[in-house]
Amino acid sequence: MCAARGESGTIPEGARLLPLDRDQPDAVRTALAGERFDAVLDVATMALPWVRDALDVLADNVGHWTFVSSINAYADTVTQGQKTDAPVLEPITDEQAPAERTAEHNGGVKVACENAVRDAVGADRTFVVRPGDICGPGDYMDRFGYWPVRLSRGGRVAIPDDRVQPYQHIDVRDLAAWIVTAGEQGTTGTYDTVTHPTTLHSTLHRIAELVAPAGTELVPVSLERLSAEGVDYWAGPGALPLWLPASHYGMVSHDPTTAYREGLETRPFEDTVQDVLADERARGIDRERAGGLSPEQERALLG
Repeated sequence: MCAARGESGTIPEGARLLPLDRDQPDAVRTALAGERFDAVLDVATMALPWVRDALDVLADNVGHWTFVSSINAYADTVTQGQKTDAPVLEPITDEQAPAERTAEHNGGVKVACENAVRDAVGADRTFVVRPGDICGPGDYMDRFGYWPVRLSRGGRVAIPDDRVQPYQHIDVRDLAAWIVTAGEQGTTGTYDTVTHPTTLHSTLHRIAELVAPAGTELVPVSLERLSAEGVDYWAGPGALPLWLPASHYGMVSHDPTTAYREGLETRPFEDTVQDVLADERARGIDRERAGGLSPEQERALLG
């Protein structure tokens, strides 16, 4: 059963859609009171009341509960190689959160949601995953996807002049497969669900090797120039996707050893790149994008 509004896409074959708007009071209780499930997967974003409502109705009637959290839960964004025992942010409850939430509040709200699940369900039935950059077919964030598209066009391509920035990701299909397996096997605990870290520099050059036409030139642009020109980092319109300042290196260099040890399997990088590019082309590479440099911005940087 998939309890959702049913507006953002199709549900998996074989599942039944239960139209439900979690913003509506008592929507979960009205739809699911008295139901029992072997496993629950909650992908609530920045909405602690959603999580609490689901727990109030289902916590005692579920064998296994997965909550999808985030690498943003960690308090230290600088230190590389952190594990899940690293300090997390102070939880932000619905009473503390501002009326207009932004991505900056994501980590604290995720921590509050994690705590709520563990308190209501118990550690012996709780599975928390903390992914970083989720990519793959269907990604609408235009972070990872920006690069296969841009590099496939060729020409002179602006990249950040940083050879040491770490980077790690998770293909959404690998994340989903592990969550399903964990539910079936009763895996519990908290895990950083990402690939082993590499560098952004090597990642971009690897993508270029896979998709860029002959003659493509990757042109490093100094970090000072990027900042001076108002180029944002990581995501969003006018940003150079996946680039991060040194103050955020810790966000893309966590140690996923325990996740791999407990069964996480990740596909070859080239498969993700080729599948992302095929998906981008199917959706239209000239569509209005949620992030990245426009051709005019890139030309100005390279001018």
